[in-house]
Amino acid sequence: MSETVGTPEAEVLIDKRDGLGLITLNRPRAINALNHSMALIILDALRAWAADDEVRTVVLTGAGERGLCAGGDIVAIHNDAKHAVAEGDSAYVAADSPSGRFWRDEYILNALIGAYPKPYVAIMDGIVMGGGVGLSGHASHRVVTERSMVGMPETGIGFVPDVGGTYLLSRAPGEIGTHIALTTARMSAGDAVAAGFADYFVPSEHIPALLEALHTNDVDVAIAKFAQPAPVSEFVAQREWIDACYSADTVEEIVERLRASDAPEAAKAAVDVLAKSPVALKVTLRSLRSARTAANLEEVLDQEYRVSAAALSTHDLVEGIRAQVIDKDRNPQWSPATLAEVTAAAVDAYFGALGDRELGSAATKEQA
Repeated sequence: MSETVGTPEAEVLIDKRDGLGLITLNRPRAINALNHSMALIILDALRAWAADDEVRTVVLTGAGERGLCAGGDIVAIHNDAKHAVAEGDSAYVAADSPSGRFWRDEYILNALIGAYPKPYVAIMDGIVMGGGVGLSGHASHRVVTERSMVGMPETGIGFVPDVGGTYLLSRAPGEIGTHIALTTARMSAGDAVAAGFADYFVPSEHIPALLEALHTNDVDVAIAKFAQPAPVSEFVAQREWIDACYSADTVEEIVERLRASDAPEAAKAAVDVLAKSPVALKVTLRSLRSARTAANLEEVLDQEYRVSAAALSTHDLVEGIRAQVIDKDRNPQWSPATLAEVTAAAVDAYFGALGDRELGSAATKEQA
């Protein structure tokens, strides 16, 4: 049976055919950036297909040649953050803003993908950033190509890795995830496999044949026909200095160790870290350390939702998006401007409970 939902111009194409549930992100001009309506469409499809015997496997792809998904709608977040800062909104109020409601449904979607009862194949070809990682990084079968560029760029805009990103980063070997989070370093295909963000390497020229094979083969058999050994990971090759530097308990100590290291890559990493929002760096490090001991993805998503709602009413999120995306002067004026000025209380504020606006996905899973 073949069933297609949405016109060719729709932002998400939903197609059910030959045992496959096909999800195609369809905003190629925006590198398939995710918005609230797209998240809801995908959520509805996955919920329907979970109990649909005609769907054996789910496949996620992105339209165009540039990438699977460049992340979320940053301009909309900027508008909401500006309003929240101007109004002096609390995290509780911010959680009910358009961006807060988008994140709620997006994180619910991330949790569903992580616990999906059927094979979910994410084709992570090209750019996969932020929200794109949320759609793909928790899949049961994650495929990267030589064109893949995977990353969590949040600290560069005064934000913190979300969409379950801190869960994945905290479970990368050694301190590779901490390095990626604090510097916003991009992962190649080899890096993504080594760091636990992907499972298989398939050359991009074979992706059409792989998609065709999934119609008639078991998912593991289909992927095995085209998978090749992943390229060498530069991050794994640099584990010695990465682990030595990023195992420190504070961002300040991490920077000191990076500067003192003999590795030239470490000196560059120190510069990269210090270019990011000081408060976002400290909140990110705490988030990663907490996520490392969390019981499951849902627990981490609950924490990320608190942090995201709190960030929505901060100067640094507004300023970071302005500098990187709106004005593109690449010269954000962070406040506080230095790591030393970020107090423990300022970091604690990001983790405050949201009362009846908590995401609550961990509790929901326990009750199910």
